[in-house]
Amino acid sequence: MKYIFSVLLLGILFTSCSFSKSKVSVKDVIETSFQYVTKIEPKSLILSSAQFKQIRNMAKAAIDTKVYRYYTILSDTKKIGVAVLITRKVRSKKATVLYAFDETGTLRFSEIMAFGEPPEFIPSKIWMSQLQQQKPSAKLTVGKDIPTISGATLSARSITQSARVARAIYNIVLKHK
Repeated sequence: MKYIFSVLLLGILFTSCSFSKSKVSVKDVIETSFQYVTKIEPKSLILSSAQFKQIRNMAKAAIDTKVYRYYTILSDTKKIGVAVLITRKVRSKKATVLYAFDETGTLRFSEIMAFGEPPEFIPSKIWMSQLQQQKPSAKLTVGKDIPTISGATLSARSITQSARVARAIYNIVLKHK
């Protein structure tokens, strides 16, 4: 029994050490990207089967969950934006990225909140900045309107696919909430 506990503890420690977390909080990221934020409301979303299919088709990306965390961004009582957390597998480990949209549907920013792959596969801030201020009509496709990253192509692909999933969730479910 002691041996099993030791192995489990070692596994937990190893996993936590190899998982890179952002040094900023969701609140900090949102407040630096939107003016006059007075409240950030965390909420959970469970997609219906119909919404799941619509989002998958609109995003042109595989999705493996119907459960998402999102944040309504308020200035006083007025909704000024929505942020969606998306977690996807990059190679063998997962990355969690926060995508925020203003009321026009423009992708205001994306921020890597956690990254399980080795640090050399984390896209740079410069590359991530390409996802800022993306209009609702932007395709967000690596190799077409978003350049690839040498040595981190899978990361770039995963992050842009996640951006399309987040946009689809925004358009289909959250835009009118």
